[in-house]
Formats: sequence, structure tokens, C-alpha cells
Amino acid sequence: MPGFADLAMVNIDCADPVELAEFYSALLGWEIAHSQAEYAMLAAPVEGAAPIGFGQVDGYRPAPWPNPDGSKQFHLDFHVDDVEVAVARAQELGATRPEHQPGGEGWTVMIDPAGHPFCLCPR
Repeated sequence: MPGFADLAMVNIDCADPVELAEFYSALLGWEIAHSQAEYAMLAAPVEGAAPIGFGQVDGYRPAPWPNPDGSKQFHLDFHVDDVEVAVARAQELGATRPEHQPGGEGWTVMIDPAGHPFCLCPR
């Protein structure tokens, strides 16, 4: 059955939208289309693809990793040519590599500057 909706945008809650937009802009190479204290947005590089927005939430607290109750707010996966090179670059940009690394399939869990987990996966 075909869907009746198209993904218009992904919005991510955080404490500092400008910082998070700069991080993901550098990670993905996407242009920052809008940036202000309350909201920032990356333009998708392909026409028709969904942009990513970052919205300020007062009192924002990231879910812990690993989360003892198993929940998380969202999780992004990114394909990269070389996982270890990408890990090092993400760390230079402000991400951290948590001790807990589930799986063993070649991907690495990272934590963005706002505390959201994301994975760097072999292409």
C-alpha cells in the first residue's frame, strides 16, 4: 500500500540549536539554512529530501546512554567510508564515544554535543 504522506522535516530537541546545527553541518557537509538561538535548520543537499531542524527546549536533558529502561528519544545512523576516521573527526567536532558499544557489526555509537546517540556505520 503506498503511503499518503512525505517526510517534510526531522526536528531534534536540544538546549543549543546553533551548536547542534554547526555540529551536524560539519558532520554531514550540509549548509546551515537558518540559525538563531531558539531554532536552527540544515538544508538537505538533495531537492525534495527532508531538512533537519534543531529546536531549543528549556530544561532539555538528554536520555542517558546506555539507558537502563531501554528508551531513547531518537537515533540517527550515518554511513561513512572509514569508521575510525569518522569517529576521530566526530570527536574533533565535539562528539564523544561512550564506553558502552553494543553489537559488534563494525559500527560505533557516538554521542552528539547535546547528548543524542548516533551511529557511524561502514558504507
